[in-house]
Amino acid sequence: MQISCNTTSPNFGPRPKGQKPDMLLLHYTGMKTGGDALQRLCDPAAQVSAHYLVEENGDILRLVEEDQRAWHAGVSCWAGDSDINSCSIGIEIVNPGHEWGYRAFPAPQMRAVTQLCLAILSRHQIPAERILAHSDVAPLRKEDPGELFDWAGLANAGIGLWPRNTPDTTEVTADSFLAALQRYGYDTDLTTPGAAKNRAAVVAFQRHFRPGLFDGAIDKQSCQILGSLLSQLDARA
Repeated sequence: MQISCNTTSPNFGPRPKGQKPDMLLLHYTGMKTGGDALQRLCDPAAQVSAHYLVEENGDILRLVEEDQRAWHAGVSCWAGDSDINSCSIGIEIVNPGHEWGYRAFPAPQMRAVTQLCLAILSRHQIPAERILAHSDVAPLRKEDPGELFDWAGLANAGIGLWPRNTPDTTEVTADSFLAALQRYGYDTDLTTPGAAKNRAAVVAFQRHFRPGLFDGAIDKQSCQILGSLLSQLDARA
């Protein structure tokens, strides 16, 4: 795996003292071309950046050093933490996104993403359940990297969690789903079950873990998937 360091972004700052990255956050660029995305990520006026940019041909560019705080998450929350930039490493993956012609991620690009993630995990203690989509931490605002991203393939390579076809030891029902989703890390409002943020969180969860159907309905399959993920966490506790 080769990483180009010829281009860097000025948009970063120090992590809080003692803060080490314990989350890996994956995005798509959502712009017409990779060149457009690179220009924006390096534009001081844009005030956005990421640690890495992965082109469709598999080229990897390091834009911000991992020990620095890149500006990629925006308004977001996970497991009660609303400063995701401080705790995460961000990877932007070139793809026009839903606004400009969303398409599948090419094989060379996915291989590069996989290799990059494995390299990052070799340097930092990042739990599998904290390898996330931008939409997971900002479900009201974001859809990326979207339903065409191969999360299952990453999990097969040892990157992140994926539901298993085994009996669950953690039971999740429709009534307990939002609380279970919050336990996993999603930002839900248990006092107002009908809140828009709850439906957005369910859709984000489904987009990540059941990309074939992300309608926001809390159905049996969604409960089983969440139960499987929580069972894996319980087994490691």
